Amino acid sequence: MTAVDLTAIVLWLGLTAYAVFGGADFGGGFWDLVAGGSETGKEPRAHIAEAIGPVWEANHTWLIFDLVILWTAFPEAFQAIMSTLFIPLSLAAFGILLRGAAFAFRPVAETLSGKRAAGAVFAASSVVAPFFLGAAAGAIASGRVVAGDPSPDLIGSWLNPTSVLVGLLAVAVCAYLAAVFLVADARRLERAELARYFLRRATVAALVAGALSLAGIAVVGMDAPVLADELLGDGWPFIVAAGAFGTAALVRLARGSVHGTRVLAVGAVVAVVWGWGVAQYPSILPDTLTLAQAAAPPGSQEALLVVFIVAAVLIAPSLGLLFILDQRSRLETEGLGADAKERGAG
Repeated sequence: MTAVDLTAIVLWLGLTAYAVFGGADFGGGFWDLVAGGSETGKEPRAHIAEAIGPVWEANHTWLIFDLVILWTAFPEAFQAIMSTLFIPLSLAAFGILLRGAAFAFRPVAETLSGKRAAGAVFAASSVVAPFFLGAAAGAIASGRVVAGDPSPDLIGSWLNPTSVLVGLLAVAVCAYLAAVFLVADARRLERAELARYFLRRATVAALVAGALSLAGIAVVGMDAPVLADELLGDGWPFIVAAGAFGTAALVRLARGSVHGTRVLAVGAVVAVVWGWGVAQYPSILPDTLTLAQAAAPPGSQEALLVVFIVAAVLIAPSLGLLFILDQRSRLETEGLGADAKERGAG
């Protein structure tokens, strides 16, 4: 295995982490959006805010991590992606910024209308961001990003059947992942009614994601036949695993079991991400650019791997401690609890 392959694995690990942690974060915002009016949605919104509050800023570090890796290790691919997909990626970044600002300012808004406005921005942005990130991923996977193209298709590259499908699937998967996490949190905190509430929504999200996946077979087969062949070739074991993990998580939740459900839900998302990666390997931009062709000089690759190891040693324990303390409710304070209730009030 070459340094380029190792760097690609690091890149995909970062993408996987963002799909899982950032995806659950976005999904929480989706359920905030559809929770209902101020009174109806008060308790679900407070539960969502309490779950997201301690970790939401940490989740998006994975996106920054991946952008730095892509820019440093595969600069030609980075240039092609950013120049072709700057519209959906800019919209996604704008959504992420608005989402964070609204989440931070909602509890301190002085009026009910201000809280509602901030809540609406937070929730809507939680749908906008994953949709456009998914659309960009669909554009790359379907071969619509071409290295060295002097006049890329700035609209058709991401506004096409495959990209729209992947964008919608990203929203559905984020919603499913978040609902499973929220069920587990509700049961851990002995909130039986909220657990049932989010279990129903996890089931609906899983069915929608499954329907989109089945529809995607036909859509991708017609719109991006090369991608379809790759997914049904090297990628098929991962696609099967994704369905199996997702179904098993729902079965365990329906039977009242909490243990292992989040692992199974995460396994479904990981299988999808790695199915895409394996199907596309060794290309970074299908049909136009391989990993080896796009790679920076060997010295840059090796230096990047050293930096990654040092960063992992320094950062991974901190992130692990953050999530452990969060799951043990050691980060909850009177102030945070009050903030959660205030966030739910909008």
